[in-house]
Amino acid sequence: MQPWAASELADLSLGDKRLDKRIVVLLESLSHQPGASLPQVCGTWGHTKAAYRFFASDRVQVEAIEAAHQRSICQRIAQAALPRVLAIQDTTELDFTSHHAMEGLGHLSAASHQGLRVHSVLCASTAGMPLGLLHQSVGARDPKTRGQSKDWRKRATSDKESQRWIDALVTTEALLPQELNLLTVADREADFYDLFAAPRRRGSDLLIRAAYDRRVTAEARRLFAQLQQAPLCGRQRVLVRRHDQERPAREALVSLRHAPVEILPPRYSARDATRLPLSLWAVLAQEEEPPSGVKPLLWLLLTTCPVQNSQAAQECLHCYALRWLIERYHFVLKSGCRIEALQLARAQRMRRALALYSLVAWRLLWLSCQARQEPGSSCTTVLAAHEWQALWCRLHPGQAPPEEPPSLSQAVRWIAGLGGFLARKSDGEPGVETLWRGLRRLDDIAATWQLLRQCSPDTYG
Repeated sequence: MQPWAASELADLSLGDKRLDKRIVVLLESLSHQPGASLPQVCGTWGHTKAAYRFFASDRVQVEAIEAAHQRSICQRIAQAALPRVLAIQDTTELDFTSHHAMEGLGHLSAASHQGLRVHSVLCASTAGMPLGLLHQSVGARDPKTRGQSKDWRKRATSDKESQRWIDALVTTEALLPQELNLLTVADREADFYDLFAAPRRRGSDLLIRAAYDRRVTAEARRLFAQLQQAPLCGRQRVLVRRHDQERPAREALVSLRHAPVEILPPRYSARDATRLPLSLWAVLAQEEEPPSGVKPLLWLLLTTCPVQNSQAAQECLHCYALRWLIERYHFVLKSGCRIEALQLARAQRMRRALALYSLVAWRLLWLSCQARQEPGSSCTTVLAAHEWQALWCRLHPGQAPPEEPPSLSQAVRWIAGLGGFLARKSDGEPGVETLWRGLRRLDDIAATWQLLRQCSPDTYG
């Protein structure tokens, strides 16, 4: 089986064959031991020095790595013949406050903290399969801007951080085939007039959760009130993902309402004279009878897609519910890959490392989703022969591995079991957290298995 890293970056060229080889080896090693330190991943001082030199090399162009991954995304879309994909945008912060020697950082939302802001666009199918990272912008705030947010209303969008949402939309449209139907999904931070007013190519739409109860008519009528008066078009169950131990996952029954709306331009700038009202559609999903002590689910969605019936409203709700994928991706990047624990001297080196760790985080998320959506497929699509054989023998002491490899679903459950998944009836399918812990153990088990086979081929055959 060709290593997944070599397949994912098949047409990557960094201008040096040694660097091309190094990135594949490094990416494979990181995926086998997510969350481990670089010395643990590399194994020897020589390999560790080579990894640090790789991240420090100016010849390693982040744009080239991202472009190779983007081409693989387009191939996956073409192979699956997907008529529509989701481009899910979100922003997170990488906190390096404790890394006092790192250069090129900026202040974060907590002004006393230092780090980098990362804006990502995750491509996913409407079935919820993460296809890859379409775009990622990384930046540090200028220390001179600290405390200068009071006059933000007076500045043009191009001079604000919110411009990143528009830039990501433009980049996404340029990367994907023009005939592909594209839906950009984002949370309340993306609810601003200029994003809805930005030019979009044919077949490109927006689905944004509303943050403001804005004016929708010249008579100062409000958005929420207008949707509350719209007729009920149906009810739908929505899976509310777990946020923490106090708020476990649950299923919410929501009522659906939809209506065409016309949002007015903001009033706080003289630039409004050139702006016109925008015609959009709104979908209100409201939980009417939440469990006792639980905050009811309330999503007010704004979209450029026509929503003229209950089926279209349900589709909008379904697509927005998949936004949790990018939250999970950022969780894997920070908690699973432990990117914030990486010790590098400069922000630019961290940017190169982030390009690799981002692929590892996507791969882990993909593996978790693939096992759920195609449970009967062979585990050989993700595991080499010695890996699944070692996994089998670890769980079946004294038994030789079968000739037929187990299914992907079974292998993933076994790997998650190594990471603490108990497989009780109430546990459902394993999550990505137990998966990355199990993969670290599997790497050691598979290495030991190979060593024993070399020492005693007749016994371990």
